[in-house]
Amino acid sequence: MNITLLKHEFLASIKLFSIIIAVLMLYIISIVYMYNPEMSNTLNQLTESMPELMAAFGMSNFGDTIIEFLSTYLYGFLLLILPLVFVIMLSNKLIIGYIDNGSMGYIITTPNTRLKIVVTQAFFLIISLFALLSITTTVTVIFCELLFPNELNIAAFITLNFGLFLLHFAISGFCFLISCSSKDLKTSYAYCVGIPIMFYLIEALSNLGGALEKLQYVTIFSLFDPQKLIAQDTLALWMLLSLFIIGAVCYTLAVRIFVKRDLYL
Repeated sequence: MNITLLKHEFLASIKLFSIIIAVLMLYIISIVYMYNPEMSNTLNQLTESMPELMAAFGMSNFGDTIIEFLSTYLYGFLLLILPLVFVIMLSNKLIIGYIDNGSMGYIITTPNTRLKIVVTQAFFLIISLFALLSITTTVTVIFCELLFPNELNIAAFITLNFGLFLLHFAISGFCFLISCSSKDLKTSYAYCVGIPIMFYLIEALSNLGGALEKLQYVTIFSLFDPQKLIAQDTLALWMLLSLFIIGAVCYTLAVRIFVKRDLYL
């Protein structure tokens, strides 16, 4: 990898990273603070009054423990969408953004191979995503322990967040593949935004149950099941393996395409 390029990307992306992490921290701390039996009763009453809407966002059951509360409130919407926004913006900036504005011409004229450049960018995307989710996990654990000592099952919570990382790892691989293969920035954004959001909407519809429940099998979000991860269900581990394979294949294809493609700079 190219250390100079890594440093440049770190400095160029620190503002985006800080904004996303600040928003996540604000919501996560607020939600941890909200946890108490009285609030759970209020939320259950809200669920009963709007069952379809709450079910669409994966908030049909708030549970009796803090980890069940957090998994319902955070992992049905907030921790799916905000990291997704980060992944979409960063993956497009790292490759197609430079191609689109002409900067890639200067990068590839440096004494670095295309392979080294694209591997550096892929590594930066993965490590940035890992850092984002690691910080949110650590802060959540700290605040849970401060406000509700020994109530959080930390091992199960770490497993849950590892699953979340693999979900976004797979999505980031797809977005990076699109960024490496698209002809322009507009096309890349169209696919990177359109397809994940379509999958999320399909997942929301499948949560309504009935005939729509079968829709979950056509979306990648169905491979991330917080309840199964908390229970450390064997099926959940196979689902995580599937997410890792999807991400690894997408990144591998992205690297190969970038190395081989014609760049009109």
